[in-house]
Amino acid sequence: MQRNPSSQTRIIIQTNAKTLPYGEIVDIFYAAPAAPEPPAPVPPVAPAQPSQSFLQAVETRRSHYSITNTSPVSDERIVQVIQHAVTHVPSSWNSQSSRALVLFSDEHQWVWDAVVNALKAITGGAKFEAAAGKVNASMRAGHGTVLFFEDEDVVRDLQAKFPTYKDDFATWSEQTSGMVQFITWVAIEEEGLGANLQHYNKLIEAEVKSHFNVPPSWRLVAQMPFGEPNAEPGEKTFHPIEPRVKVYGL
Repeated sequence: MQRNPSSQTRIIIQTNAKTLPYGEIVDIFYAAPAAPEPPAPVPPVAPAQPSQSFLQAVETRRSHYSITNTSPVSDERIVQVIQHAVTHVPSSWNSQSSRALVLFSDEHQWVWDAVVNALKAITGGAKFEAAAGKVNASMRAGHGTVLFFEDEDVVRDLQAKFPTYKDDFATWSEQTSGMVQFITWVAIEEEGLGANLQHYNKLIEAEVKSHFNVPPSWRLVAQMPFGEPNAEPGEKTFHPIEPRVKVYGL
């Protein structure tokens, strides 16, 4: 039989761990292997939408009422995040009316002690105990607090300069404050913190301004205690979107 050298393989057979003499090398012939099947096409990966990471951060922002006096990031990083939010928040006429105090340690706890004392002055008994318990567990127990203000001198200045929109500037100031609160909230949660938003403004504003030497024109709008969360937030449900968002011309 004619052998095609290109279609044969020589192997050495070993018996009892002894190599056979060269003359007993066995020629083995085999058919050339079939060409491998082409790999199955990989389905294309849908490209990530440019806004997806932002929308995901918006979706995962929640109210955390179980927070601790710890933080996964440094206090300096927290301050940087809040400064960035206040710097870049949109505002009417680029008025930049938002202000903030960032409180840590004893100053953070002082604010919530002031809230408890104010509640004690207007409530009593079981109602006060329940309210104080909530403040201590969900706010004072945190790592820090952001106090949000709007500078009413800025608002009054715009009202004087643009009388046509005089009645709108206060509303626009509130919108700016809402945006800076939201930006801060989303951003610090992206850093691994949890937060909630409170509005004890009228109960503590005068005392806060005195304690921190806040300018008289700064109006207290909201308080945001934050800390490392130690429990998942409760389930959130949503109303149908169709009645709430109308689309025309599509």
